[in-house]
Amino acid sequence: MPSMIITGAGSGIGRATAQAMLDAGWDVALVGRRAEPLQETAGSSAALVLPCDVTDEAQVAAAFDKAYQHWGHVDALFNNAGVSLKGAPLDDLSVADIRNLIDVNVMGAVIAAREAFGIMRKQSPQGGRIINNGSVSAYVPRWGSAAYTTSKHAITGLTRTISLDGRAFNIACGQIDIGNALTDMAQAMTQGVPQADGSMAVEPVMDVKHVASSVLHMAGLPLDANVQFMTVMASAMPYIGRG
Repeated sequence: MPSMIITGAGSGIGRATAQAMLDAGWDVALVGRRAEPLQETAGSSAALVLPCDVTDEAQVAAAFDKAYQHWGHVDALFNNAGVSLKGAPLDDLSVADIRNLIDVNVMGAVIAAREAFGIMRKQSPQGGRIINNGSVSAYVPRWGSAAYTTSKHAITGLTRTISLDGRAFNIACGQIDIGNALTDMAQAMTQGVPQADGSMAVEPVMDVKHVASSVLHMAGLPLDANVQFMTVMASAMPYIGRG
């Protein structure tokens, strides 16, 4: 069976994607900081539960090696772990909070991608696929999202570079940019969030299962085909023409 490691698998998009991959017959390893939410995601399935902090290189290496040793190969990584901050002008954000966000969203993604790339490069048969969780903020920022938007622009750079560097090793890399999927993180959308004109507005949301099915499609392609960038979003959210 094909195999995938999912970071940030204890809730939201990570949990929904893990469940979709398991339902489709994939072997899945669940990575996240806390074991209990990962166990809840796994349920009665045979998913591997691998608690670790994605910002810790040694923990990531140990977790990914456990998955590789268990399966004998790693076919895909969904590089999904991330955090956000409440919208605010940049000077209202603490440097400590910004550093933490960049550490998780950027360095965590780089560390996980680095480890997966190394496994995929060395395994036989060589190759695999890395899918990075970007954001529509990588193209059109929200008000008050300087730190988060910066992190997602970095993910786009990571995606493009891995796509290029991975060619020699049969490693494909794509990015899914998500807008207003209804998770705990997006609950505020249903109550009203700040808009660029200073107003507050409720925004449309979509079922997170549409993100999961999109990742499943991307992951299931043969390695000679790739979805480089996919945007999946609530159709009527203020993205096209935002501001």
